[in-house]
Amino acid sequence: MQGLSLSTAKKTRNRIANRSTGMGPGDSFPQDDDKRDGNSRRGRKRGRDGGNAGGASRLILFGRHPVLNAIYNPQRTIHKIWASEAVRDEIVAALADTERTDVQLDAAGRTDLDEMLPPGTVHQGMAMHCAPLPQISVEELIADTRDEEQCTVLILDQVTDPHNVGAILRSAAAFGAAAVIVPDRHAPPETGTLAKSASGALETVPYIHAGNLSQTIEKLKGANFWLAGMDGYAEQTLAEAKLKGRVGIIMGSEGEGLRRLTRENCDFLVKLPMSDRIESLNVSNAAAVALYELYRR
Repeated sequence: MQGLSLSTAKKTRNRIANRSTGMGPGDSFPQDDDKRDGNSRRGRKRGRDGGNAGGASRLILFGRHPVLNAIYNPQRTIHKIWASEAVRDEIVAALADTERTDVQLDAAGRTDLDEMLPPGTVHQGMAMHCAPLPQISVEELIADTRDEEQCTVLILDQVTDPHNVGAILRSAAAFGAAAVIVPDRHAPPETGTLAKSASGALETVPYIHAGNLSQTIEKLKGANFWLAGMDGYAEQTLAEAKLKGRVGIIMGSEGEGLRRLTRENCDFLVKLPMSDRIESLNVSNAAAVALYELYRR
């Protein structure tokens, strides 16, 4: 499964030799028209459930948590890292800790990074050129969790903002969710922006692109998951539903909510209790509250 525990990789503490070639005036990130900070879906093969699998597309990660957690993830293939003098020692220590002897480490000033990343990027003095993570399928997720009596997965129905999805991944990591599942279309791919918003959680929580959400729901039901759709007009709250065991929480897009077919395929419709001073929560905030409610049981 993608994103192994960081503690597994931290067991090794051997020194490595790293290269610092410096960054010349013409050096730049290998991203062509990729001021989008992420990777194209071109070249990504499909998994058994129709989802996209990691390919050789370009991907630039930036920021302390995304870069360091990627180093500690043995599933992440790293091509090159740029680091300012202020953070270089931290990168060197992480590479030594994980015995990544083949990773090129180049010096880059903050101004260099500012110029090569999208405007306004908070890179914290480090960036990484790497390959997207290998994708797992829904079938593989089910197989990996088949013996777990308590298991939570989060399913996003056309949530397209990478900042929201990244924040949801972060909450999923905090509250022990087994995976975040999205449809193959109308969902953000793995990008630097998504990884930055996830604050490293992209390396520890499987982010699964499923070809057909309705079929995915049926597969999860067949694996003894109860599927609860979040709907502001539901009659019962998530707490009142008293869901335990293997649970899938389905979140719809902001504004439109769950699509009709998705709603009809849910075992339950539930809502979060709210005061009348606000109509709704941001989808990432609602996901965090829902995941906490299940985690505390």
